[in-house]
Amino acid sequence: MESEGKASDMKSKLSNMFWHGGSAYDAWFSCASNQVAQVLLTLPYSFSQLGMLSGILFQLFYGLLGSWTAYLISILYVEYRTRKEREKVNFRNHVIQWFEVLDGLLGKHWRNVGLAFNCTFLLFGSVIQLIACASNIYYINDNLDKRTWTYIFGACCATTVFIPSFHNYRIWSFLGLLMTTYTAWYLTIASILHGQVEGVKHSGPTKLVLYFTGATNILYTFGGHAVTVEIMHAMWKPQKFKSIYLFATVYVLTLTLPSASAVYWAFGDLLLNHSNAFALLPKSLYRDFAVVLMLIHQFITFGFACTPLYFVWEKLIGMHECRSMCKRAAARLPVVIPIWFLAIVFPFFGPINSTVGSLLVSFTVYIIPALAHTFTFRSSAARENAVEQPPKFLGRWTGAFTINAFIVVWVFIVGFGFGGWASMINFVHQIDTFGLFTKCYQCPPPVMASPPPISHPHLNHTHGL
Repeated sequence: MESEGKASDMKSKLSNMFWHGGSAYDAWFSCASNQVAQVLLTLPYSFSQLGMLSGILFQLFYGLLGSWTAYLISILYVEYRTRKEREKVNFRNHVIQWFEVLDGLLGKHWRNVGLAFNCTFLLFGSVIQLIACASNIYYINDNLDKRTWTYIFGACCATTVFIPSFHNYRIWSFLGLLMTTYTAWYLTIASILHGQVEGVKHSGPTKLVLYFTGATNILYTFGGHAVTVEIMHAMWKPQKFKSIYLFATVYVLTLTLPSASAVYWAFGDLLLNHSNAFALLPKSLYRDFAVVLMLIHQFITFGFACTPLYFVWEKLIGMHECRSMCKRAAARLPVVIPIWFLAIVFPFFGPINSTVGSLLVSFTVYIIPALAHTFTFRSSAARENAVEQPPKFLGRWTGAFTINAFIVVWVFIVGFGFGGWASMINFVHQIDTFGLFTKCYQCPPPVMASPPPISHPHLNHTHGL
């Protein structure tokens, strides 16, 4: 019995080390790892649309805006949970989600709007990861077309139904960040060593459509906090989350700025027709290793985006508090099917990011949190009794409400308005050019073998007159 006890203790320690995470460090790894997945490969494409200066400025700008709205979401979560716990509500077997926070603080209409935007964004976020898997593996093995690879990776990603919750992403988040770090610095160093291609041109920005499409892709890059509430709920002390997203964004900028700048410097306008940065870098062992790492990371990010959808579906069919993981996994499988289907219909790696960013991310992670924070604390009583007060150096409530108003106006006009217009034009152009269910999006045309020369024997004879 003593040896059994020691084995059990060892198993518990290993499980806690690799599996059960709830610290502030785990949350930081989750945020940083989830923020840059396949979008790391599309940022050089955005730079070719925006130009170098605008690309850098938009990254810094939307990084700040995204950190602020993540802070707002954390404040609203703590407020909601504190109120519920005062009412003796137990969340032991229940994962709090964003739409429930909106419901508890502002009512069912806010809940319905938040649920619709959040679920649609997470659905297409999962679709994008699946498209990225097929796009990346093609650069290692082009014996199969990208659509066939989508079928294969759709089946692989379906195994995420067995991951119980965000408590269980500790080792995956850590490894995921190492993978994106390697890939970012590979892109940077490989581009510098490659040097500029002959006759390189850096003509961006040239068209408003391209400019706002690129800007909206960067808005999407720093709008990856649709899973913020779930990450917070997995923490042992959610109150510590307030500045975690900001620190994660600072680290992410050390990856995205050098890599996007270096690739754009090396290849310039060629990126306008190559939305995946891997397409232009020469094949090598280092590139293949980066591709493999990104494939694994996209599997992790697929799980990140899909897990909140699994929770919503479980709650809808009454399976969320079921103790059997096998039953919950079986119940989750229908969620994967529409993701699989949409990835096959719209395999437009790159342009789909901008479309999702303008139409969904703009509301899900920028406009709705800013408005929700303002409406939740609009009364003096709510502000006096708030669990968390806004930072003093930003002007307390007046400063917070001013920033919220700016975000709502800016993102609605620039992100949703101009960005939506540009992204939809670009998206429709992809459909017109490649068609739906395209077999191999942006693949090089097959090399046609030239036919053997036709011999005409009678032409070789000299006819006398």
